[in-house]
This record gives sequence, structure tokens and C-alpha cells, in this order.
Amino acid sequence: MENITTRQFSVLADCVKIYQFMLDIYERDWRNGVPAPFFEYAFSSFAYWMDITYSYKNRIWEDNGKIVAFCFYEAPVTDIYFSLKPGYEELASEMIAYADANMPMKGRKIQLILFEGQEALKRAAEQLGYYQKSERWDMQFDFDNVLDDPLPEGFHFVKPEKYDMDKISKCCWKGFDHEQKEGPWNYQYEQSNYLLAVAPHATPELAVTIADDQDEYACYAGMWWTPENKLAYLEPLCTIPEYRHRGLASAALSELYRRMKTLGATHMTGGGDEFYKKIGYKPAVKWTYWQKI
Repeated sequence: MENITTRQFSVLADCVKIYQFMLDIYERDWRNGVPAPFFEYAFSSFAYWMDITYSYKNRIWEDNGKIVAFCFYEAPVTDIYFSLKPGYEELASEMIAYADANMPMKGRKIQLILFEGQEALKRAAEQLGYYQKSERWDMQFDFDNVLDDPLPEGFHFVKPEKYDMDKISKCCWKGFDHEQKEGPWNYQYEQSNYLLAVAPHATPELAVTIADDQDEYACYAGMWWTPENKLAYLEPLCTIPEYRHRGLASAALSELYRRMKTLGATHMTGGGDEFYKKIGYKPAVKWTYWQKI
């Protein structure tokens, strides 16, 4: 491929370009790589859990100046992902070889994350001595179906114009069990949620927040609306420990379903937890994990 050039990722110059590239190659099963909000969400969360100090190692391939492939890490830095435009499968071997030789290891082996459909990359990984060690499925909710779980008594939806970012940060701190491991909420990583709210393509006004009768936030469901792909990208979702197993998360997703379907969304992401299956999600994205023999 004579017109292909490569260069390293630049934080200031390339974030928006990579977002557009991921929009352009998106498929619902992620066969060409992760959706655009995946990378932006991780990168805008760096103050909390994403280490961007190695971002110069992320690599871009271009055809006459247009991005056609991208190799990058997420969290941990040893987890490596690949986005590859259809028609450029010849780059797969070069991409895997680059990751193998250059991506950060930090005292441990790198792990390649490849999705079902990324067959050229899988073959290239095998040729370089990698093997598939495990796999898992993530689920999606298809908006041809209906999600309509009720909000339990004693709780209410917070109006978007009244969202309190400090309360959201506290809800996420408790909801992801940081309190048990790192102590009570004391504005740790508060800056992360503020960064997320001003990320270039963030849509915090579409998130769903549920509060109790004392107006304490009990459940939070973030939303990254991606109209180009008709994708309702859910991230994050959490319920504080004392209010789990009461139906708050399913009520939050039902409210997201109503909001996002009105905007034209056709599907919403989820995860691999049995919870999603119970409320009508179906397996949609197969993750495979590869390491060196």
C-alpha cells in the first residue's frame, strides 16, 4: 500500500480526528474496532483511572492523509486495541508487530483485545506467537424492543437542568465501591467528572440520575449520544450499595431508552453482567483476549 504513512498519536491534534475515524468505521458488533465514545470516555477520565503518559506510543496509519488504522492502549496500559478500516486488512500484520514491539509493558505482558470480525488481526497475532486465552460477550439493547421498568416508590428522577456534579461524583464514588476500599467520599477524583462533562462529544444532559426522598443521589446512568451511528452509549452505570437490588438501574435504563429512542437511537450498549440479560439485552459484541505464548 504505497500511499500509507504512519505517525504517533498527538493528544492536542488527534483526539477529534480519531473520534471521527471511529464514527466512520463503526459497526454494531465492533468488527472494525470500538465505538468513538469508548476512546473519548477513557481519555477524558485520565485524572481518575486512565494513564495518558504513554499516549505517544499510540500509532496512526494514514492513506493520503486520511486515518485508516489506529493502535492504542486503554486501562491498564498493557491492554491494546485496534481500529482498522475495511479494505486495509493488509496493515494487520504491521499493526500487531508494532504493538508487540512498542506498546508499554510495565513489567507485564501486553494483552491484545480483538473483537469478533477482526479476523486479519487475529491471524496476524497468531503468526507472531499470540494465542487466544479467553473471551466474553457484551450485550446491547435493540430499540425495536421495549424497555419500561418502573421507578420504585420513594425515588425520583432529577431534572437535567438541576444536576449537581458534586453529588454525581459522590454517587459514582460510592456506586463503584471506592468507599469500601479507599474511604468515604472527600472529593477524590472530583475533577474527573468535570472533565467528562466538558469532553468534546459528551452529552451529560442526557444522563439519568435517580435520587431518594432526601434528594441524595442513588443511581447514575451516563449517556454519550452518538447520532451518526444511532448509538446510545451507556457509560457509566452505578447504584450506591444501600439501594442496590431495588430496580433503580433498570428504571434508569428504561428512562434512557425513552429519551434516546425519541432522538433516533436504534441500540444501547450495556455490559456482560447477568443484569442486562434479565432486562432484555442480547449478546452483541464478542471480546477476545490474546497473549504471547
